Amino acid sequence: MKQNLDTICIQGGWKPKKGESRVLPVYQSTTFKYDNSEQMARLFDLEDEGYFYTRLQNPTNDAVAAKIAELEGGVAAMLTSSGQAANFYAIFNICQAGDHVVSSAPVYGGTFNLFAVTMKKLGIDFTFIDPDAPEEEIAKAFQPNTKALFAETISNPSLVVLDIEKFARLAHSHGVPLIMDNTFATPINCRPFEWGADIVTHSTTKYMDGHAMAVGGCVVDSGNFDWEKYHDKFTCLTEPDDSYHGIIYTQKFGKGAYITKATAQLMRDLGSIPSPTNSFLLNIGLETLHLRMPRHCENARKVAEYLENHEKVAWVNYAGLKSSRYYELAQKYMPKGTCGVIAFGLKGGREESIEFMDKLKLAAIVTHVADSRTCVLHPASHTHRQLTDEQLREAGVQPDLIRFSVGTESAEDIIADIEQALN
Repeated sequence: MKQNLDTICIQGGWKPKKGESRVLPVYQSTTFKYDNSEQMARLFDLEDEGYFYTRLQNPTNDAVAAKIAELEGGVAAMLTSSGQAANFYAIFNICQAGDHVVSSAPVYGGTFNLFAVTMKKLGIDFTFIDPDAPEEEIAKAFQPNTKALFAETISNPSLVVLDIEKFARLAHSHGVPLIMDNTFATPINCRPFEWGADIVTHSTTKYMDGHAMAVGGCVVDSGNFDWEKYHDKFTCLTEPDDSYHGIIYTQKFGKGAYITKATAQLMRDLGSIPSPTNSFLLNIGLETLHLRMPRHCENARKVAEYLENHEKVAWVNYAGLKSSRYYELAQKYMPKGTCGVIAFGLKGGREESIEFMDKLKLAAIVTHVADSRTCVLHPASHTHRQLTDEQLREAGVQPDLIRFSVGTESAEDIIADIEQALN
């Protein structure tokens, strides 16, 4: 029976049988017992389903992954230890040295550095493009060895709203999947698969957890991309894997090929799993995601409207404002709201922005975003400080940009805090 997202947030993933725990239990165990060697051997050959070592699979982790897959409308998902790990696995699962990826330039600073520096050392090249450029301009970035197109639904921290259908057309016309980081919107406000995306990632550390308790990530596969159609491009999925006795993932696992390979091969070799306890905490956050997101959006709209009309504020970027260049795109893809994060700058420039942040009392300066508590950050000085000025501009980060994450407190109190700081 098809269920609404509100119900999936609470009921999804864990389906207890007679006499089992009503609440998702924490399987805080590294290992799982079997009666004989043959049973274990079949698990290692991917012939049977089951649990044998938590680095590959764990019942708590799998239940939460299944809930997120259901929320996104995907066929399968894999939890990771962080959002950074999720984006790395999503790309590395179908790329190797000599391959190329096209990425939207306005992405989270850590993601930009992962792609531009770390993965480049692995021999995977990235071309960064302006997501607002015309399709024919973006198309020029694709190469014969391009394996994916990557973007964020709402970019962090520049808050660019992606034209998902445009990016899906570009990706599919070049025979590659569209991979989208849906962290800020969450499936409550946007489900990229419905607009043509193929793979979705999340930093579950943010709204999904919602309480700043557990770092984590997730990769979700729609099951819609036809890997066999581009057999020679994605041989990692369509030809024998020598590390698993010649298994061909697309033939053996069908729509589950992508996530099965990511779990059985990459997670086996690289680790980056979440602890079962962290997944348990994430699940508690997911149970109220459908309640929190509307409040975040409502509060953010009120704060953005206040800032837009303040004489000391130079500019405000929030797609919930009718004055935003992304308002129409947001209404198309996220009619219920975008997120609770606002970007703005003060007329005094960079130094004025830093001084303002230091005067805030309710909002805390933290290396975090998107949880129930209002928080603030100056990306050029903090999360993006490893980037050059040129890279900052490419990522859509202005020197005076303040990233203000509106929590679920009283909007009146949040505005009062901003007002006293500005004064």
